[in-house]
Amino acid sequence: MLIYRGRMPTQFHFTTCALVLLACVVLSPNAAFAQDVIPLTLQEAELLALSDEPGQNSYLSHAEALREESVAGGQLPDPTMRIGLVNFPIQSGGFSTEGMTQAQLAVRQVFPGGDTRQLTSDKYQSLALQMTHMADGRGRNVLTNVRTSWLETYYWREAHVITVDSRPFFDDLVTITRSLYAVGRKNLQDVLRAELELSRLDDRIIDMSERHSRARAALSEWVGDEATRPVAANLPDWSAVPLLEIMHENLQTHPALMAADANVGASLTNVELAKEKTRPDWAIDLAYGYRSGHLSNGKPRSDMVNLSVTFDLPFFRSKRQDRSLGAALSQRRAADQSREEVLRRLSSQLQSENVRWRDLGRRLELYEQTILSISSDNAVAALVAYQSDAGDFAEVMRAYLDDLHTRTDYIRLQVERAQSFAMLANLGGIPR
Repeated sequence: MLIYRGRMPTQFHFTTCALVLLACVVLSPNAAFAQDVIPLTLQEAELLALSDEPGQNSYLSHAEALREESVAGGQLPDPTMRIGLVNFPIQSGGFSTEGMTQAQLAVRQVFPGGDTRQLTSDKYQSLALQMTHMADGRGRNVLTNVRTSWLETYYWREAHVITVDSRPFFDDLVTITRSLYAVGRKNLQDVLRAELELSRLDDRIIDMSERHSRARAALSEWVGDEATRPVAANLPDWSAVPLLEIMHENLQTHPALMAADANVGASLTNVELAKEKTRPDWAIDLAYGYRSGHLSNGKPRSDMVNLSVTFDLPFFRSKRQDRSLGAALSQRRAADQSREEVLRRLSSQLQSENVRWRDLGRRLELYEQTILSISSDNAVAALVAYQSDAGDFAEVMRAYLDDLHTRTDYIRLQVERAQSFAMLANLGGIPR
């Protein structure tokens, strides 16, 4: 927990400790409860978010379904059977009257043309691979989102704590101003200004408490009821990232890009399938015909066996096969363009986030080396000058408010840099 860094004069007495404690209890209703609960670390939040994640499971189920379709698509169509009565006389006689009357049992087996079955199986395999990569991409996005939500919850909790801890100083400013006004050293405007800023600080505390609650609600999307636990007090130690060149190389294996590659593979297979449609399907028909009765010489009529082969005639190729091939080629071009769009988008995001990471690092260094200490010293100096009648009260309030904002801004920079790392880990393939 961060505490106030300023060096307060000895004249300051924290006469409002009870009021501060009351504010903490009222504005943070779970504070007392949180002391008895194990804090939710970022690592635990990641495990909870990725455990049995429904979005990822949905993609994996789609992948399994497509693998089953791949097996089915590589098989021959089921044979068909025909049972019938052939050449039965309807005006006179019966089953044995006419020589060609027969009871017939026929079987047909269709054979798709060319390599249609293998190509169909390959297409579904590519689509299954696409779903698998999308599941991996969903896992990366969930990891990024839970990290971002956890860090946002951390920020609002810390900002709320810093502001509540600063309230006694502003309350004592009101007390000092009233005392100086009572002895005629200061005017009523200073008293009113001090009371106004204290009220604004209370409003800010309430607003931060609300934002903290909203951040925890957002975190609950990924960790469920565990979001009611307080987040841990320490930020992750993410102080370095790989070189941009290395992350660019890792970008080539990003799940979103690999899913696009699998989609390109499926579109190429569709082109080959369209070409195979120019090769006709064919079928074999085998029929057995049973005949009853006898020939004129008294011998029984012989049973019949029929064997035939049928195949497609591509008479309307320009309206069917050629159109299908044109559609498949257009889909392939669309898949290629989609992959290029994904690559450009991911590359742009990586470069932009890397710049943001570096700039946030430089800002944090500036805060740690200069801004924090100067801000604290400026607040103390303004108060000493005011008490010595050498300064204006407005400068005192401005200095202390600036110091408060500086310390919360420092926490915000830490959180934003950690969130930037989470995005770089997603894009650049940085392992957990």
